[in-house]
Amino acid sequence: MGYRVVVVGATGNVGREMLNILAEREFPLADIAAVASPRSQGDIIDFGETGKTLKVQSIEHFDFAGWDIALFAAGSGPTKIHAPRAAAAGCTVIDNSSLYRMEPDVPLIVPEVNPEAIDGYTKRNIIANPNCSTAQMVVALKPLHDEAGIKRVVVSTYQSVSGAGKAGMDELFEQTRAVFVGDEKQQSKFTKQIAFNVIPHIDVFVGADTGYDGYTKEELKMALETNKILSPDIKVSATCVRVPVFVGHSEAISIEFERPITVAKAQSLLREAPGVMLVDKREDGGYVTPVECVGDYATFISRVRKDPTVENGITLWCVSDNLRKGAALNAVQIAELLGRRHLKKAA
Repeated sequence: MGYRVVVVGATGNVGREMLNILAEREFPLADIAAVASPRSQGDIIDFGETGKTLKVQSIEHFDFAGWDIALFAAGSGPTKIHAPRAAAAGCTVIDNSSLYRMEPDVPLIVPEVNPEAIDGYTKRNIIANPNCSTAQMVVALKPLHDEAGIKRVVVSTYQSVSGAGKAGMDELFEQTRAVFVGDEKQQSKFTKQIAFNVIPHIDVFVGADTGYDGYTKEELKMALETNKILSPDIKVSATCVRVPVFVGHSEAISIEFERPITVAKAQSLLREAPGVMLVDKREDGGYVTPVECVGDYATFISRVRKDPTVENGITLWCVSDNLRKGAALNAVQIAELLGRRHLKKAA
């Protein structure tokens, strides 16, 4: 016996990845539905590599009654309309947008980090998936925080264009082609040219009322979500940068601890941590880059070293497939956790 699962936004990058991961992980399914905007109604999409195809249904007319779980990858606009409708019909929503993340009665979950928080999902029948850059970072921080208590994190991200959706990937491709053939470089998704460039600006700038004047919303998300998931006492300063990489987010993270921790101890903890793969050789190529993490479930950690500028400090390099751990995989893992702890429907 399995679950009846709906993927909302099934034709987008994250939605398709959700379908792939449900198939790969052999999630216990009694039924699966692909749902998207009316313009995609009737399209045929693959259910992973199972050989099964799904006919896309319109979100406008989809009845969530009788379905167990809805994985939303539709953006905040459609989610605001349809997630409450699904939740009210008894279908538990796992939402990938930013809409519900900071709602106090909606759990924000990374299963390797705060699985117990999922128990609060019954208040709204909605569970939030964190920002892609936050998700991989807190997986790395969790075992270190448990050991030595994190006081402060300074992180610089190097985020791929897939984080901006298909339009972002298309813009990088078209601009790169234009550079080589001498065509005019068209710019619409990003504020500056992304091909052969980096842009220190993701999402909108926020005001002084947030306490993060001059930061962007993406940077604010990393701080607030880390506080909600891991600890409200951790101070976070983030600089989020878009880079000309198609898939895979990278982060340079400097961590200040309350108690001493050695590099060897940090490496040992990370080596055993769930969801983490430590690849840390102090030699040419002894680290993981975005190209190598694509398609993998793990959050990769490299370049673990002492930060000599603070009393108890560690600096590390963190890489993950943002369409997987940063979005689709984490959502499916939440669904698995929900099944184990609450739904318990599958044999």
